[in-house]
Amino acid sequence: MAKAEKRMRVIVRTFPLVIIDVVATIAAFLIAAWGTNATEINLESGLFISQVVLIALVNVVVFACFRMYNSMWEYASVDDAARIVVATLVGSLIGDVLSMALFPTRMPFRVYISAWAILFVICALSRFLIRVNSRQRSWSFLGVQGEGLPRTLVVGAGESGSLVVNRMLAGNDDIPGCPVAYVDDDPKKVGRRIHGVKVLGSCADIPSVCAANQIEQIVVATPAASRKEKKRIYDYCIETGCKVLTVPDQIKDIPESQLGRIVLRDVEVPDLLAREEVALDESLVGDYLTGKTVLVTGGGGSIGSELVRQLLPAKPGKIVLFDIYENTVYELFHEIRPQALEAGIEVVTEIGSITHMPALEEVFDRHKPQVIFHAAAHKHVPLMETNAREAIENNVFGTLNVARMADERGCSHFILISTDKAVNPANVMGATKRMCEMVVQHFAADSQTVFASVRFGNVLGSHGSVIPLFKRQLKNGGPITVTHKDITRYFMTIPEAARLVITAGALAKGGEIFVLDMGEPVRIYDLAENLIRLSGLTVGEDIEIKVTGLRPGEKLYEELSMTDEPTAPTANGSITVIQGIRPEVEQVPQRLDLLEGSLELSNDEIKVALQKAVPTYTPEFR
Repeated sequence: MAKAEKRMRVIVRTFPLVIIDVVATIAAFLIAAWGTNATEINLESGLFISQVVLIALVNVVVFACFRMYNSMWEYASVDDAARIVVATLVGSLIGDVLSMALFPTRMPFRVYISAWAILFVICALSRFLIRVNSRQRSWSFLGVQGEGLPRTLVVGAGESGSLVVNRMLAGNDDIPGCPVAYVDDDPKKVGRRIHGVKVLGSCADIPSVCAANQIEQIVVATPAASRKEKKRIYDYCIETGCKVLTVPDQIKDIPESQLGRIVLRDVEVPDLLAREEVALDESLVGDYLTGKTVLVTGGGGSIGSELVRQLLPAKPGKIVLFDIYENTVYELFHEIRPQALEAGIEVVTEIGSITHMPALEEVFDRHKPQVIFHAAAHKHVPLMETNAREAIENNVFGTLNVARMADERGCSHFILISTDKAVNPANVMGATKRMCEMVVQHFAADSQTVFASVRFGNVLGSHGSVIPLFKRQLKNGGPITVTHKDITRYFMTIPEAARLVITAGALAKGGEIFVLDMGEPVRIYDLAENLIRLSGLTVGEDIEIKVTGLRPGEKLYEELSMTDEPTAPTANGSITVIQGIRPEVEQVPQRLDLLEGSLELSNDEIKVALQKAVPTYTPEFR
């Protein structure tokens, strides 16, 4: 039904232009023959009429080939005008050739030249009228208008900013607004007009321009700017109290003539972080993945699924998704399958638990993985505080199971996904992940398999993270809840977390703990305030921020390494490595026995045993 409706809309949009072009061709040749005094042509003869009708039909076909019927003439540009010139010229030439081949006499050359000029004018004028008509909702010769639309400041007077204003003037529902002014850091643009809208200053002038022009909405159209530059712009925007939107990042890579629907998006938390994302250095990755069978445990989770996406460019031979939760694995499989098939990569799914050895053995027997990324874990801090037994069984002994299989089956690499909460842990989850790091280093001491760990902070947008919670609370009208006014966290995006893990596998020699340079920690309360202000709302009036108190096991701040863990740089400037193996690693078997013996005890007694196994852990008892 939807396809039929779409086809009908295309016909309704195209048919009038086709009729105009046919009539324009006939009229052009009639006017040209009469205007050039071509007495040798009988304008009423069937021959002349047949020739003109043929040329009209040829023009329609040529115009279609030049995309003159599916272009968005509301946003016509100089490129589109050039296309009309070429299309009408090509159509006239082909029509002339076919006319000579099919008819006994040929029209004079001057008629063709005159007819082409007239046809071009009519075609261009008809398209131009579409563009002018589309602007009636927000444009006039007296200046910009826009009744009922938010008065808008556009940041960036380049191609993206021009496109935004162009579509606002055209009344595009996806980019609503009345463009009042631009700002741009290029001093050569200040004072000039683009689409009739004036550049009133630089980005530093955003607060004053908004105040002087009653701005209600700001659109940041600087997709090519660095993260640091965008952070500076958003800081100025936050001062205004206006709602702030931005263009999609991918817009910078698409020519304007090929841009279809563009929808402005809300400013996201990654936009507010000044640190640039860590990129995957393909020269470091080498061939440890190419053509190999890669097993990703927890493959349906936030990190595991992004790992799989980032693995595709490395072209492994096979990717095995192993997870206990089938829904996310199913969705990921169907998402990446087309791209994997195109790249010649086999993707298979296996449902099972890392605590169930028969399931693991079957996966290793069936697929014979060579590289393992171990992302399966329980990670929610408050939940694990009251379920210490499950945290130890899944995180510690599940990791032990997978590591043991990797060692026994001679895998080339085993990379553990760890967390900054493993550093001086104050909660069960962090303590179990520190124990996992020790298990990995224990195997690294004797195995031919390269065992290593990757440690990083909070991942933006992962399941259960603070940002989706804030957005949900903001959408519902608040309040936004923060556990402590001074709590800080390190943040990174899911894609860069995955890239770090892949890069670490290439850098690993065995026993290392890799740490990402995550910049400065972010105060969560400030993050909540900025999200409210960027939505055009006022903290405390429109949306309240409620401090609820620290949750069980929650720290005010996180660390990426302990004071006695020496770090060294790596070939990737954004990654450091902890190479020293602490003395307690030698006692891993005894500590595992201690933990195994505690699993039937109470929750608090299990925490006591975990403290003995992980000396840096400071438990919290209820």
